[in-house]
Amino acid sequence: MGTVRYGYEAFPVYTRYHASILLHAARHNALAAGADSLWIPDHLNGFFPPSLATPDRAGLVRLAPDPDAFFEPWTSMGALAARNRFRRIPLGIGVTDAGRRNPAVTAQAAATVHHLNRGGAILGIGTGEREGNEPYGVDWSKPVGRFEEAIATIRALWDSGGEPISRDSAFFPLHNAKFAIPPKKGRWPQIWIAAHGPRMLRITGRYADAWYPASPQTPQQYAGRLEIVRTAASNAGRNPDAITPAIWLPVLTGRSRDEVEEVLDSDLARWWAVLASDSEWQRHGVTHPLGEGFGGGQDIVPQSLDEETVERCIKLAPPALIRESLLYGTPAELVDQVSEWRDHGVRYVVVQSANALRPSLIRGLMAEPSLIRFMRGLRRL
Repeated sequence: MGTVRYGYEAFPVYTRYHASILLHAARHNALAAGADSLWIPDHLNGFFPPSLATPDRAGLVRLAPDPDAFFEPWTSMGALAARNRFRRIPLGIGVTDAGRRNPAVTAQAAATVHHLNRGGAILGIGTGEREGNEPYGVDWSKPVGRFEEAIATIRALWDSGGEPISRDSAFFPLHNAKFAIPPKKGRWPQIWIAAHGPRMLRITGRYADAWYPASPQTPQQYAGRLEIVRTAASNAGRNPDAITPAIWLPVLTGRSRDEVEEVLDSDLARWWAVLASDSEWQRHGVTHPLGEGFGGGQDIVPQSLDEETVERCIKLAPPALIRESLLYGTPAELVDQVSEWRDHGVRYVVVQSANALRPSLIRGLMAEPSLIRFMRGLRRL
């Protein structure tokens, strides 16, 4: 086995033909590719504004008429665990919100899947995004402080040994709270933290089993941030090498380079760059069209944007940033690109297919075998 392990993330939305067909297709792809894990995102809706979710711009809409119709992830993971009896692989949530769910409920859900999947559950967790919180009345102030307290609460409940515990917290106080589910085979689910800013990176070093950021960032940026995580782990008396350096990467592939290149100028690929933060836009010499200091995907509420604003954003997307926001190329080229990430510290890659960005549904489906070939190729790294 190579030095880089890999997982595959599902796109669990409702389809008009079979409610969970994309979920089961993802499981099939993960098994066909020999993936080390299967992941499900936690969103109440997606990141694409309604004006882009049209059949002429997004082929996926012909299969899934509303890309915002996300299935609830923990329920979906229970269904996957039930189908995972004979070829069991770890199931990960990538990632759940720290504030939208009470951490006691998250601790319970993760422990439940861990038992149902015979000790194979991964709790990916982060601050979440504005779009999945604020529109639903969830307090979006102090997301990092809320996140840190959520992680501490989950650890406290898991470590309680079934005894009632009390804990002061500005966000999640415990008063004689009892958590009686035992660990599976003496182990709790691993905690993978989606961290990008300095404070979140330090929290990762103190609490996480893995660091699990998303793109866009360069391999060089990743290496610098990994050093912050490892320093924080060392300062907390932990072994820095015990924290798995992971990353989530959307992957656009196909049978030829020309087939891939034609997608990079599509409206959805351009929107992917809009989901980058203003700091990433500034790195390309441009201020984000949604304002200086804009946080990208974490701050965006897609359904609140009118069509004129959306068109202005995608028109201004820097071509270089579009390409940085995705891993793209033929299967062989993609393996070479991941080798660069490996050389900058990455040891675990979670892949999500970006072939749904294609205007043509048929071409997107035809590209999936190339995605599987790419993932199989990672075994050589």
